[in-house]
Amino acid sequence: MIELQKIEYQYDNFNMKFALNLTAKERVVIVGPSGAGKSTLLSLIAGFILPHSGQIILNHQNVTTTLPGNRPISMLFQHNNLFSHLTVEQNIALGIKPALKLSQTEQIAVGDILTRVGLDGFNLRYPEQLSGGQRQRVALARCLIQHRPILLLDEPFSALDQALRFEMLALVNQVCSEFNLTLMMVSHYLDDSLHHFSRCLVIDNGKIIFNAAPKQLWQSENQKIANLLGIES
Repeated sequence: MIELQKIEYQYDNFNMKFALNLTAKERVVIVGPSGAGKSTLLSLIAGFILPHSGQIILNHQNVTTTLPGNRPISMLFQHNNLFSHLTVEQNIALGIKPALKLSQTEQIAVGDILTRVGLDGFNLRYPEQLSGGQRQRVALARCLIQHRPILLLDEPFSALDQALRFEMLALVNQVCSEFNLTLMMVSHYLDDSLHHFSRCLVIDNGKIIFNAAPKQLWQSENQKIANLLGIES
């Protein structure tokens, strides 16, 4: 569960206000113009920035001032942030043990996660030996091994071609079902990828101006929002 109660945040002269209620296991896509506040919303939920007022409730706990590492959240960015000098196994292990000294049980867990994201046997490869899609799978595996109930994705597949992007979205759907995750993902795509999500948030000028099923974006009463996004309703 994610609840934002009258959140206010100001960056320079840009004022942002968010109010939101999501139930557990929802899958939410966030779209809107560049600079509207999409990534800021995720950063507030993750704790990388703190609101000037309001409360953030995650899984029934007030985490408004809680450090990012102590929130029930894992986050995947557009750039996968893999360390080139570490193997796939070591990059994933950072999610559970930064010292990288894994027990046998933890090594088995890493292998299991790799199998789940379709990279069985890739443990000892380095990022430079992987394709772009494979690197994002490793980054996703690092998120999943933390076993946190909320997954935030900030345009993680924007650098991939359409076929690979759809493949990764299908994988995310699969792992969200398997791990019972609540998902929020920032995207700039307004195509069939929206059908992977149960809810769509449109953010403009630091505010949520649309909060409904993605298919409702194409309905006539949402013409102004559709025009903002450059789609035909």
